[in-house]
This record gives sequence, structure tokens and C-alpha cells, in this order.
Amino acid sequence: MNPPFIQSIAEKNKISSAFRLDLCYNAKEVVFVAIRTARAADIPAMLSIYRYFVEHTAVSFEYILPTQEEFLHRFQAHIAEYPWLVWEENGEVLGYAYAGRAFERAAYSWNAEISCYLAPEARRRGIGTQLYAQIEEILTKQGCRKVFAVVTSANEASVRFHEAIGYQTMAVYKDVGYKLGQWYDVIWLEKQLMPLGMPETFPIPWKKI
Repeated sequence: MNPPFIQSIAEKNKISSAFRLDLCYNAKEVVFVAIRTARAADIPAMLSIYRYFVEHTAVSFEYILPTQEEFLHRFQAHIAEYPWLVWEENGEVLGYAYAGRAFERAAYSWNAEISCYLAPEARRRGIGTQLYAQIEEILTKQGCRKVFAVVTSANEASVRFHEAIGYQTMAVYKDVGYKLGQWYDVIWLEKQLMPLGMPETFPIPWKKI
């Protein structure tokens, strides 16, 4: 069963399982587009998207693509507290975005980290912006004050993307990652989602919104 927040959006848009559903028309076909919650059945598609970044770029600092079992474990750990969404077109997953804990200690609980990966045909179409907007809205409703993005210097386009949607570079760790025969920096970007205030409770799991 979907969380109440998802249900309310679905009801508003008269759909049962997606945050958003659009019909996009072109000369050849009708494209059904949805942003919806990810599920375990999406893992093969998400791994297929992630494979390129692991095996051919330094966008991800992983050297070896996770197995489906490893990826499932990560997925389950994230969705216990934070949102994980996919972009779907005509039943095919073309991108995904998710949030997670930014830091481990309790005092950091009002912060989150965000990530997004898109298939080649989904890039430069505003899809990342829409996925981010949904994730950030959920994080705000959870009670998170700030969200962080961690980007490698191999991905200058991602830095520009984050700056365009309101993130600011807060720290640069020089030459901390070595991959594909080259050293790379890591850039931390930050966006404030709501006033800091004096929290009375910890952020709530997203499925309890």
C-alpha cells in the first residue's frame, strides 16, 4: 500500500500508483510518463542504468557493479526511512532518484543526501529536475532541513545542474578518488529546504507522512 502522501497525490491526479502521470504526444506515438515509487522489481532496470557510470566513468567511485542482491540490500535500507522514485515511460524505467542519511550521528538527523541516475535517452529533458523536486518535497514533509549532493569532479554537468536548482558548493575535497587512471575531487553541495528552527521531533520516515 502506498504511503498517504503518495496516495494524496495519486488521488489528485486520478491515478493509483504514481506521483505524476502525463501523456506526451508526438508524430508517431503517445508516451505514458510516470514518476512513481521504486519497487524491488525495478532493480534490474536501475542496475542497467547504473552500470555505465560504474564501468565507464568516475561519476561513481565504485569499481565493480553491485550484484542484484547487494543493490536490493541498499534499496531496502534506504526506503525504510527515505524516498526512492523512478521515472517511467511506457512501462520502462529510464531514471531513478533517492535520498538517504547524509551523516551517521543523531545530531545530523535533519540532513539528507540525494542522488540521481538517468539513462542516456532521459538526459537533458528536465527529468532530473522533476525527480529532484519530488524528492525534496518529501524530505521537507519529513522534517529535513538540508539536503546534500555529493558529486565528483568527473561530472561537471552535475555541478552545474545542482547550482541551477538552488544548491551551493560548500566544500571541495581535492584529489580524493582515483579511478580510470586519474585523480578526482569530490564536491559537496547543499540546499536548505526549510528554516532551521528548533526541532521538536526527529524527521519521520517518509512512509508515515
